[in-house]
This record gives sequence, C-alpha cells and structure tokens, in this order.
Amino acid sequence: MAELEAMLGHRFRRPELLQQALTHSSFAHEGGQRVQPAISGARPDNELLEFLGDSILGMVTSEALFATFPERGEGELSKLRAHLVSTRHLVRVAKEINLGDFLRLGRGEELSGGRAKTALLVDALEAVLAAMHLDGGSEAARNFVLRRVVEPELEQLKGAGDEEFAVTDFKSALQESVQALGRPQPAYSVAKESGPDHKKIFTVELRLQEANGARSADYVARAEGPSKKIAEQRAAKLALEHLQGAAQITGSRL
Repeated sequence: MAELEAMLGHRFRRPELLQQALTHSSFAHEGGQRVQPAISGARPDNELLEFLGDSILGMVTSEALFATFPERGEGELSKLRAHLVSTRHLVRVAKEINLGDFLRLGRGEELSGGRAKTALLVDALEAVLAAMHLDGGSEAARNFVLRRVVEPELEQLKGAGDEEFAVTDFKSALQESVQALGRPQPAYSVAKESGPDHKKIFTVELRLQEANGARSADYVARAEGPSKKIAEQRAAKLALEHLQGAAQITGSRL
C-alpha cells in the first residue's frame, strides 16, 4: 500500500479504510466472513464509500470552479464540472496512479480483465476519495482532487476561448463521425512549437483519409492553441466542419 499512498499523497492512519475502498463486491462475496468491513455495520466492499466519494468529488470540483472562474455563468461552469467528474476523465486519473494494480477482485472479475474495466476503476477512485476523507479529514481528499482531477484541466482551460471553455469534445465527435463514414481514425501531430516556455503556442496538424485506405490525406487541418490538447480540439472542430459541409453538398447524413 505504500506505493499507492505515495501517489495519493496521503499516509493512512487506518489502512483498513483504503483496503475497503479497493475491495470490489466480487472479492467480498467470495471472501465471505473473512472480509471484515472498516466501517461498522457496512458491507465489506467499496460501494458505500463510492457513494460518499462521488459527493466529495462534486463538492470540491464545484468550489474550485467557483473560485477560479467567477466571471463565468452557471451553465458554463455546470458543463465544465460535468466534464471533470465524467467517467472519461476520471478513468484517466485512475490509470495515472495505476489504481487497477491495487484492486481486490474476485476470481471471475480477475479473469475477465476487471483491473482495466472503466466502471471498476472509477468506482474505486471515488471510494478511495471517501477513505481519504474519513481517515485524514476533508483536506486530504480535497488536495488529491485538486492536484490530480481539477487543476491539470483548469490549467489547460485558462488560455482557452469561449468555445473550448464549454468543453465541447470535438475530438470524440470527430472520431464518431469518421467511424460512421467508414474512414480511418484521424491522425494528430505537433507541427510546430513557438514562444517562451511559460507561454508556448502549439500548432497541431490533423489528417483525415478516405475510406478506401488511400495513403494520401483527403483533408488536412491546422490549428494553434496554448496547449496541445486545445490545439487538437480546434483542429478537430475544423475537420468536423469540413465533413459537415461535404455531407450537405452530397446530401448525405453525418
């Protein structure tokens, strides 16, 4: 557990809380009476902790957005919060700290690849947040959420325009569109970096290919941004507009 505690930034006084946060119901069911809950009267798996962790995550995220972007409206902040607490975002955080390596799973879940399952990882991450809160107080969980979940994304968005701030995921929308058209997935590359280290500008190039697998690119989009992520989103937006325009000309549906 020392390795996981180091990544969490918290040393547990009650390690049994962390153990329960990592315990999937399949392990608890197979272990029967041998698996003892850290919380008196509770089931020995992480489902109850997950419930508490979800609320902690939402509260800390809302407070951070409220303090960082007071000029933004409720609708914009709600969209950003939805992104920050989304399964897609949280599973990346769980993988960054190798949370799957520490899960306690039943034999069936183990054999079916449970350590890499998105739902199990996100549930365990929320449960770990609750365990940190119960063990070290609100600051323990808050510090982790800010450091790992919220601040990396907010740093990207501080230089974003209104469209990117709304966290419209143009990359995912483009991925779904080209898949529906039978085309290969878009390829992104950094074409150029300019400016000082503290204020870099990234130029990203996106290439779309025809469905027939032709090696030459059918469409190339270039976009700039204060981060690779924002530049990629802007390039994806241009590519989406290109596909939508082509669909209107041919009368097809995208």
